[in-house]
Amino acid sequence: MTLDVETLNQGLLAGCGVLLLAILAVRASVRVGMPSLLLYLLIGVALGEAGIGIDFSDAEVANALGFAALVIILAEGGLTTHWSEMRPVLPMGLSLATIGVAVSVGIVAVAAHTLFGMSWQLSVLLGALTSPTDAAAVFSVLRRVPLPRRLSSVLEAESGLNDAPTVVLVTVVSMGGHHSFAGFVGEVLLELVVGAVIGLAIGFGGAWLMRRAALPSSGLYPLAVLSMSVLAYALAATIHGSGFAAVYVAALVLGNSDLPHRAATRSFSEGMAWLAQIGLFVMLGLLASPSRITWGHVGLAIAAGLVLTFVARPVSVLVSSLVQPMPLRELAFVSWAGLRGAVPIVLATIPLAEGVTDANDLFDVVFVMVVLYTLITAPTLPRVARMLKVARRSEPRELDVEAAPLERIAADLLIVTISPKSRMHGVEVGELRLPRGSSVSLVVRDGATLVPQDRTVLRRGDELLVVTTRRSRERTEARLRAVSLSGRLAQWLTDPGG
Repeated sequence: MTLDVETLNQGLLAGCGVLLLAILAVRASVRVGMPSLLLYLLIGVALGEAGIGIDFSDAEVANALGFAALVIILAEGGLTTHWSEMRPVLPMGLSLATIGVAVSVGIVAVAAHTLFGMSWQLSVLLGALTSPTDAAAVFSVLRRVPLPRRLSSVLEAESGLNDAPTVVLVTVVSMGGHHSFAGFVGEVLLELVVGAVIGLAIGFGGAWLMRRAALPSSGLYPLAVLSMSVLAYALAATIHGSGFAAVYVAALVLGNSDLPHRAATRSFSEGMAWLAQIGLFVMLGLLASPSRITWGHVGLAIAAGLVLTFVARPVSVLVSSLVQPMPLRELAFVSWAGLRGAVPIVLATIPLAEGVTDANDLFDVVFVMVVLYTLITAPTLPRVARMLKVARRSEPRELDVEAAPLERIAADLLIVTISPKSRMHGVEVGELRLPRGSSVSLVVRDGATLVPQDRTVLRRGDELLVVTTRRSRERTEARLRAVSLSGRLAQWLTDPGG
């Protein structure tokens, strides 16, 4: 097919229509407690051979586009992750992403070979494809569950870190060849180390450069930061390192560095990640073929899912906790919250592209398994959290905080909205006891503005303009949230000014 203006117009019409439909589907998915990925997959299936009739069956193209989308999704995950929250749970996150994945792959592979009669190559691939959790699915569902920050950080760290080792594993197994166990482990570790080193180098180097670059437009900074993250992937992948480890590490460093226009960069990356997710899931829905799926595929998907959910996942979480012990009820929730999403289906295109025997059947089984167990697991997470008593009590919502950079004085302007349930209602401005270098400069109430004094009483619905130095921003936000949750007595004995 040649690309001309008429074809371009038709493509833009169809593409924008699908994109707007997918954006509207986000709200519907939140209401029913489902990750939006299922609706995107359904849109893709409806556009494919079972619906409108668009023919898309090129596994190599799907594999390449899927990797490109995962790079953007991982970059956004790194750029929007707060290192201060991730650092305390990093041992557990790393353990789940490495030891946990290895244990889960082993259990699923043995079950697939001995119980289902699959070859060892397909058995290992099935375990490797279904063991990693998906960042997009985890993030979208956890936003609805009031979990302690430590517990949600464990799940987010796992989903952000486990893509890299799994991609290496699936690629090596799909390509075949003879590897000793030690040689295989050494190859995986080497690729991960190379990727992490490149990610650190580009992350710190890019942060140093961005702090000294005077770009003519603020809109160029988000583009530059995202480009550096993608550069880390490309460089690592070119020299046979783990590109996924590189992009996540580089984005994590850049996202937590003191860079100009950080808020704009994070907003831009979130938009790009949404676009990548929508395109990725719709494409995977197109690649799926409902007419090819048999009851045998469904039965195998159900059986393998039972092994994964009730044996492999709990055992892998329990073994991983030896590195960083956690209460048993929290481990049980982590086990149940291991959501799968785009990653298993994208990785299933690797065996397809490599021409592995029965790769089509493997893809169909993984596709059915992801859909079925997401439908079962995702809606039950809030109830399971309450049953296991890991959900936080019903408490005032955290403040809605937006930020704008004040580059000339290395400060940020925070726009804080006091929610109806916030305990900041009735607190005087002086009782906020913000860190040194921070102050409430303006209060917007009922459309009118007032310059606050220490005795000014804050009310529900007020919008506060808080100016804070960049060094004090995290402590300022933490103090505001603490007062919002606990009122004027929050951390009364702690002097936030240091």
